[in-house]
Amino acid sequence: MSLVDGIVLKVRQGKTPFYRMLRNAAGSARGANLPLPAFMMPLCGTMYRVHFGIRDMLHSLVTFCYREPLFRGRCAKAGKRLRIDEFPVIYGHTRIYLGDDVAFNGKVSIASGRFHEEPRLVIGNRCALGHRTLLSVNKEVILEDDVLIANDCWIGDNDGHPRAADLRAAHAPLGDRDIKPVHIGESVWIGRGACILKGVIIGKGAIIGANSVVISDVPAYALVMGNPAEIILRGIGKPSERRVQPIHRASVAPQE
Repeated sequence: MSLVDGIVLKVRQGKTPFYRMLRNAAGSARGANLPLPAFMMPLCGTMYRVHFGIRDMLHSLVTFCYREPLFRGRCAKAGKRLRIDEFPVIYGHTRIYLGDDVAFNGKVSIASGRFHEEPRLVIGNRCALGHRTLLSVNKEVILEDDVLIANDCWIGDNDGHPRAADLRAAHAPLGDRDIKPVHIGESVWIGRGACILKGVIIGKGAIIGANSVVISDVPAYALVMGNPAEIILRGIGKPSERRVQPIHRASVAPQE
């Protein structure tokens, strides 16, 4: 143990009055705040808002001029009004097809391996993907229109490694049984932290509970939860009879 490490340990242990004094002084310093007179509070609050306003403005400008055009160029097809907050991180050669009004809310990762020539990720109109969502695409993952994915979700059409231990140890490629397409139907809502595994088909309007692990097909308009996910309710989320007033965007110029 070095001299400095020894002194730090003695301070943390505080076995003598001197080292206890040093430990208490360090604790007080960590909890100290800069004195702020009452008349400074409104000014500091304004500066706080200005700081984040400028930061958000610069972030939006960089996204508009740099991030979004580069990502759009990486896609095989990108629809209108694509919105991204951060650069989507793409590993591999996945071909990406995006519909209109797709939103990547935060950092989204898309990964593919060496197992197929043209793995496809298809994301329909008005889909929204949450922060830290990972899509592992080695064959095909399809999201139909209006799919909502919360933060920290994982969707993959593959196991990542062969099942047999000797094949994993040999770094063998995935076989056909290890890769099966995933299809997520229209208006599906996937809760935070959910995992959708290979070969799963999720029916229209279904709801996947938070932190669920989906290993088998989900019928339309069903709520599933758990690990492995089980059907909790059927017939949930069917189209409402309430008429929704359209949002008028008269100030927005129509796009060709």
